[in-house]
Amino acid sequence: MKKVRFGVLGTAKIATKVGQAIKDAASAELLAIGSRNLEAAKAWGTQHGAPQAFGSYQEVLVDENIDAVYIPLPPSLHCEWTVKAAEAGKHVLCEKPTALNSTEVATMLTACKANGVQFMDGTMWSHHPRTAEMKVVLNSGKLGRLRRVTSAFTVNIADTPGQIRFNPDLGGGAIYDLGWYCVRAALWAFDDVPQRVYATGEFHRGVDINAAVMMWFSKQRTAAFDCGFDMGLRKWFEVAGEEGNLVCDDFLAPTNIDAPRFWTHDENGNSVTHLSAGVVQQTEMVQRFCEIACAGTLKERWFSESLDTQRVVDALMKSLQLKREVEVENA
Repeated sequence: MKKVRFGVLGTAKIATKVGQAIKDAASAELLAIGSRNLEAAKAWGTQHGAPQAFGSYQEVLVDENIDAVYIPLPPSLHCEWTVKAAEAGKHVLCEKPTALNSTEVATMLTACKANGVQFMDGTMWSHHPRTAEMKVVLNSGKLGRLRRVTSAFTVNIADTPGQIRFNPDLGGGAIYDLGWYCVRAALWAFDDVPQRVYATGEFHRGVDINAAVMMWFSKQRTAAFDCGFDMGLRKWFEVAGEEGNLVCDDFLAPTNIDAPRFWTHDENGNSVTHLSAGVVQQTEMVQRFCEIACAGTLKERWFSESLDTQRVVDALMKSLQLKREVEVENA
């Protein structure tokens, strides 16, 4: 079986989980780690089983044995290193948010397409089998015409030294970091992009530490969510139709990895519990990415989902600053 050989750019905390997923995926191989600090790269490689360690990101890109890179760098660096990776002929799996704005994302995607490499962002829940099962329910008509998506993602994070989520220059803020998932959930449920949005929230050190959002779609459909660094963990959504609803209380990642679940309710409130396969969604994401890379045909879905999500995030950030409704710009 052909394997996609990965290099990782950076030793961020999230790289630990995805690095393990690269090792666990049937079609992937963890080959190298690159860091601006060679000693940090060596330490990470020893701990996580990467046989090669480099003292720069560029050294990873010029290694002809590497087929793809995983980029867990701060969002402010995603555009630069995605473009460089694409120009080096490497497929790109990049953490979310994809970049600082949709102009950067468009530049990244153009570079990947021009060089024939796949791009995918790290929205992991999209790849869990449960997500596909929920989508079957939404498309089945059992809930009637879909009208509203409501979601929340909050986690209590302290403002400590080095915490990039509170650094506006690096792409910090609740909407970028957490709201991204809620935006993607609405786009996924409706297979559409909202026409206009509104966001309000509180700021600390130049970043939004929480936000409440409203999004208006065509065909009398709406979505609302809240996100923030100032509350305990909440990671749920509800998709409501005229004849029922679907609820998932841990859509970002199953609380019980061995028994992922969601519920449907009919118009009278009668509920059915649905159980899905217990898998590691990071591994599922890496495996899907590798299958695309090995097939040699780029999958447009993963390009367009990243750009569409970023376009909505851009509009939300603009609304947050202007304190009014904002139209979502066309791609």
